[in-house]
Formats: sequence, structure tokens, C-alpha cells
Amino acid sequence: MSSYEIIRAGTSHSFPADHAFTQQAVAKGQGLVLIGADAGTAFVKAGNVDSRSFVAIELGNECLGVHTGEGRGQEGSNVVGFARFRMGKADPSNLIELVKQPQTSADALAAAKTAFEAAGFKVAVCNDFPGRIVNRLVRPYLNAALRRLDEKLASADDMDKTLCLGLGYPEGPISLLERTGLAEHFDVTSELHAALGQEAYVPARRAQVAKQRAEQAKEPSALQRVA
Repeated sequence: MSSYEIIRAGTSHSFPADHAFTQQAVAKGQGLVLIGADAGTAFVKAGNVDSRSFVAIELGNECLGVHTGEGRGQEGSNVVGFARFRMGKADPSNLIELVKQPQTSADALAAAKTAFEAAGFKVAVCNDFPGRIVNRLVRPYLNAALRRLDEKLASADDMDKTLCLGLGYPEGPISLLERTGLAEHFDVTSELHAALGQEAYVPARRAQVAKQRAEQAKEPSALQRVA
């Protein structure tokens, strides 16, 4: 297995707590993993990384090309992107979505995949698109469930029950969003709608309301108690 070094650059959505993957990192490893909200900036500052067995940049919902550049569909090197899927405020899952470009080195992709799998992750490889696999598939479904709730198709409990019993889902969409955060759903769908321009990603009304309430809660109160 290729050894790897980790550079932390801000709060990591994928690794909010210590994990076997971070524990196995070594100084001056063959590979380089950049984690945190500013991982892309750290990549730019890292300088020459051509000698690394692989370089993995933690992504939000943006494309890897935002950090590496793109050109005529020929982009690709030893640099990959990754994100550990996490639904809103819930704990991160055991899934790593590994992002490659058209000309990504097969050896670098294999080395990165092996490093994540050695820490116990399941790895899915996808091409370089905003939001990757899970968000692209699940967010329109969740938006549709919220819109049907607004239309009073059924109660939230009955919608959840129907999807769990009828399709075998472990948790209904309304319960899932209430548990993991409607405001967080708004954030992801807003970014995907801005990037893709597709109506399916327009945040549903209930997500918009939740986001507005969350923003209000952050604002200092202008009220003053009168004695």
C-alpha cells in the first residue's frame, strides 16, 4: 500500500473526528491527501506534486477542475478528488466518492483507492461532475418528496411509511431530512442548481424556510429589554 501524508486546511466535512485513515498518515508519505474546507487552496500552495504516487483533494460540491484547471477534455494527472458522503448533520458514512478526470493516471487512481480501502472505506469512482453520484441522485428525490408534502398528497408519516414499506427504504425522506437538516439540504441543492441549472435541484419551499430560520437564529437580536 502506498503511504500518504495528510495536510489539514480548515474544517473537514469528511473527517470531523479522528479516523483510521487519518491515523495511518505519515510525514513525507508517497501520496498526499489534502483535507478541509480550504483543501483546494492548500493544493495550490503545495507546489510541485508530480513526484507523489497520488494527490487527493477533499471536495465540497465543486468539480475537481476548479482546483486543477481544465482544457479541451484532456485534463488529468496524478490528482484526484474525494468526498466522504455525509447527509447534512449526520455522521459521515463509510462511502468515499473518488473523482477522476479524463486523463487521470490509472496508477494514481488505484493508489488512492487502495489507501482509502485500507482504512475500511467502500470506494465508488466517478467522473468530474458537480455533486458526484449520491447528491446527484438523491437530492431531486428529496425535493420531490417535500413538494408532494406541500401539495398535501399525504401526511409526512404516511409518505415515509409508504416508501419504507413499499420500496424497502430504511428511512423515509421526510424523516431523513428532519434528522439531518433541511437547511443543509438547501445548501447542497442551491449549489447544484447554480452549477447545473436544472429545475430538479431548485430547493423546495420547506428547505428555503428552514434555511431562512437558521440564518435568523445566527443574527444578533436587535431587541433590548426595557426596565
